[in-house]
Amino acid sequence: MVSIWEYLRGDKSYTFDNPGGQHKVILTKSAPQHAITGSAATTGYLYVNLHWSMRAGAGRPSTGASIKRFFSPRIFSPQEPDSPQNEPVNVDLDLACMYELSDGSTGVVQPLGGLFGDLQSAPFIKLSGDDQYGAPSGETMYVNLEKKDKFKRLLIFVYIYDGTPAFEQSQAVVTIVPQTGPRIEIKLEERARAARSCAVVLIENAGDNQLTVRREVRYVNGFQADIDRLYGFGMQWQRGYKNHSGGE
Repeated sequence: MVSIWEYLRGDKSYTFDNPGGQHKVILTKSAPQHAITGSAATTGYLYVNLHWSMRAGAGRPSTGASIKRFFSPRIFSPQEPDSPQNEPVNVDLDLACMYELSDGSTGVVQPLGGLFGDLQSAPFIKLSGDDQYGAPSGETMYVNLEKKDKFKRLLIFVYIYDGTPAFEQSQAVVTIVPQTGPRIEIKLEERARAARSCAVVLIENAGDNQLTVRREVRYVNGFQADIDRLYGFGMQWQRGYKNHSGGE
């Protein structure tokens, strides 16, 4: 089993695997919900992984891409493309999480703005890094379940930071892995031609020793602010960039 500290430090490149077993549950429209119960809901870390593939023939983004950033106390959402006629041939998906804690505070963990989170203090969520090229390990987020009582709800979402809006061509899969029990898999394979974001799965604290994991897969033509309005987190957003030449 991969040490969380090895992964977070980036000492090696790992293919995402399930530390709890080989079985998996695939959430679908007809079977959208699964419960994580017992010690799996209250101990260790919950792993959330996004894996995606670049479209055939795509290359890495140009190192001459914009590195402009807006620094602000408000939360970032991606800058709109300058022109639909100049769409890149590749796609850069980002894994992110809006959270509401039990004390009512809200926020987001995402690559944009360098909001990678923290495991030992609020929000008790940590993003391992920003994969811009569809690497085998993808992007992984960790949730500290030792602090389960601090959580009210977590909304895992994915947005297309750069590239053509075509989720069904990215072969994107979000996988949730508890310490024990089956991994939970959600595929983003529906056609949503104009969508640039997708609210993938909602994880709610159901009390006692249980987390409820519910498939959402709601495609949105806009970005974080639009997802926020759908789920009522009540945050303020503004446009922003990230550095494509060297990552966050």
